[in-house]
Amino acid sequence: MLSVLAVALVSIQWYFWGFSLTFSATGGPFIGNLDHFVGKGIGWEPHPSAPNVPGSAFFLFQLMFAAITPALAYGASAERMRIMPSILFLFIWSTLVYDVITYWVWGPNGWLTVMGVMDYAGGTPVHISSGSAAVAYAMVLGKPLLWFGWFGFNGGSALAANARGIQTIINSHLSACIGGLVWVMLDYRHNKKLTLIGFCTGAVAGLATITPGSGFVSSSSALVFGLVGAGVCNLCVSWKSRYHFDDALDVFAVHYVGGLIGLLLTGVFAQQSIIGLSYPVGAQNVPIGGMLDGNYHQIVVQIYAILSVTAWSFVVTYGILYLMNCIPDHEEELGTDMAQMGETAYGFLPLMHSHRGGPDEESMGGLRLKDLHEPRSDEDEDRPRRLPEMTEQGRNAIRLSKPRRHSYTEDDSESDHSESDRR
Repeated sequence: MLSVLAVALVSIQWYFWGFSLTFSATGGPFIGNLDHFVGKGIGWEPHPSAPNVPGSAFFLFQLMFAAITPALAYGASAERMRIMPSILFLFIWSTLVYDVITYWVWGPNGWLTVMGVMDYAGGTPVHISSGSAAVAYAMVLGKPLLWFGWFGFNGGSALAANARGIQTIINSHLSACIGGLVWVMLDYRHNKKLTLIGFCTGAVAGLATITPGSGFVSSSSALVFGLVGAGVCNLCVSWKSRYHFDDALDVFAVHYVGGLIGLLLTGVFAQQSIIGLSYPVGAQNVPIGGMLDGNYHQIVVQIYAILSVTAWSFVVTYGILYLMNCIPDHEEELGTDMAQMGETAYGFLPLMHSHRGGPDEESMGGLRLKDLHEPRSDEDEDRPRRLPEMTEQGRNAIRLSKPRRHSYTEDDSESDHSESDRR
């Protein structure tokens, strides 16, 4: 639900002021201005940051980056936030964190842009910022197929149908393949199991790692990105479990760590020959690469980007969430799906156990979450699921009354009347 809301709400924010704050050509070093407020001046005329495509196409392409980044941050808090505060958070976080950081990195006058940071497709504004935000989310709340779409983000960042865009897609694919294989082998070494979820996690780690360098490095270097990225991210996931850090979807361990490793490796493996694929043959103004081209200062610039974006994203996100943190305990235990929307998205959620800090079956007065996931007949599929009736003890335990839904049938009504008679 929140991922869908992120697309809708951030799109509105992006149209009104987000794009202007992020990509206005006359802004200062820290943030843009409101030259493009309410879509003003966004049309066929190319934007300075994308001279080969219409400004409206660039506006829409960058919108998708802005929409998915807060959705990644939500991954650390799956089922542990309320809908209405989350809507407010989307507007505030997108404005104060994503727009500011993206302007630094990709804005025409952003201070990291001027310094020469290398981030081809979002390692800093997407992965580093969302990973830092995920850590803040996990700290405030306390304990309790993507692959081919990535080609569009990374390859599309060429903003033209050229050789560099194709090279970017090849690099992304190779890094994902190596990342998935490395993760599966590392998991097998510990668990003697070859799992699909392990391969998919490793592929995402490879993709997150190659993102900042995808348009700067060679195919051989992309293999190194996938190998190192998946290996380090896998290690961080195991450390997270050891220290009981509650990042539900491993956003920090995969996206933040992968983005960090990718930014550092870009400072090492970026090559002028790859950058030149988007320039005319024989061009003399192709920027130099990283350490492989003798530009040792580039690694310093990459580190500046990592530290500044991490600090800004974490501190601002933590402050926003600290002020908004009013989640009732019983709703957090039950989960956002049931507590806020009165329905469940998955049919295989386990029964909550007391050793996790949540209520056990007895303390919930006979309410068992597994009752919500029993197989249903075809004729029942059109009817919404409802919480089973709880005892008085259960109500006192979690302070949640039986929700009344709009689509009652005769059987439901008779059941309710008979239940009232028994009382």
